[in-house]
Amino acid sequence: MDNILQLIGREEALFSSDIESASAELERIVASSRFLVLGGAGSIGQAVTKEIFKRHPKKLHVVDISENNLVELVRDVRSAIGYITGDFQTFALDIGSLEYDAFIKADGQYDYVLNLSALKHVRSEKDPFTLMRMIETNVFNTNKTVDQAAKMGAKKYFCVSTDKAANPVNMMGASKRIMEMFLMRSSEKLPISTARFANVAFSDGSLLHGFNQRLLKKQPIVAPNDIKRYFVTPQESGELCLMSCIFGENRDIFFPKLSESLHLISFADIAVKYLEYRGYRPHLCDNEEEARALAKTLPAQGKWPCLFTESDTTGEKDFEEFFTDNETLDMVHFQHLGIIKNEPHYQNALLALFEEEIGEMKRQQSWTKADIVALFFKMIPGFGHKETGKYLDGKM
Repeated sequence: MDNILQLIGREEALFSSDIESASAELERIVASSRFLVLGGAGSIGQAVTKEIFKRHPKKLHVVDISENNLVELVRDVRSAIGYITGDFQTFALDIGSLEYDAFIKADGQYDYVLNLSALKHVRSEKDPFTLMRMIETNVFNTNKTVDQAAKMGAKKYFCVSTDKAANPVNMMGASKRIMEMFLMRSSEKLPISTARFANVAFSDGSLLHGFNQRLLKKQPIVAPNDIKRYFVTPQESGELCLMSCIFGENRDIFFPKLSESLHLISFADIAVKYLEYRGYRPHLCDNEEEARALAKTLPAQGKWPCLFTESDTTGEKDFEEFFTDNETLDMVHFQHLGIIKNEPHYQNALLALFEEEIGEMKRQQSWTKADIVALFFKMIPGFGHKETGKYLDGKM
């Protein structure tokens, strides 16, 4: 959407000055390098891919499990940017599969490997099976692809994290925090950098993306009125990831600095702005039944039914933060990008315990959510997980 900045309450892009200052060096490095983008057909992956593509890399291979999203990525790149002389290809592969391993064996020569694949939804913790897949995707596939990058002699491995990894309260954020712990160990094999950032506005599967679907299907708009978040645009997410990948030192975690431009805004406020942009006035409803019924008549009157309620679902964090009190920060290197500086501190025995216990659950093909939650508490002292018994799939 062309008006994303307006909808999230901003007038200017976040990283323009930093991108401009680094422009020549970015162009030089990208144009002389070979890139592998994993999870490149998701919202952040597509944004990163486009940032690399427009700087004419020698080689750009994009892997994603979603064949349809890869098709759209290629159509988007061709329509918006055009062509490059470098080797640009996409591959519809599961990173955890034998086929992917064969692909790496056949053509595994890359300078930079960027992993944007993730299960990112808080709702993924509702059942033990999806939760195990989240661990496989966010932790073990990362370990696997780091090892492959080291063996091929890559210059750098980048992996996206999340602001929810700082003092996590949900299993998704905790899985990314555990991933960061494993990355500290892997950083002794090859240089690694990562990034934590806010919600990507109108990214696939997000609540804001759902607003488009609700209008298309003539259904009510539903949003929490007590949850405020920081938002970045898809392009900003791509810029942040590329800056961390190219300029981050080993174990650096990049994040957006808070400023007057980057401020908290509630989902309900964005819903109102969105409806006004689309030419509708919000009509507040008291319950789901009323909202569903009015969706059949109100749009013709220039109004749209909305249900704004307080959040009571498992895994919702009251506030967002990009770093913790005990992390070392570099706030001077870039104007709008902060950097968390890390030493290779990790507990090898704890990481081995995690691998052993998850491995045993898989061998038995039997586990409960309680088993996994207990293991996460072992991994993360002070883990703030609270189980309410309510999940987003139980709501409209």
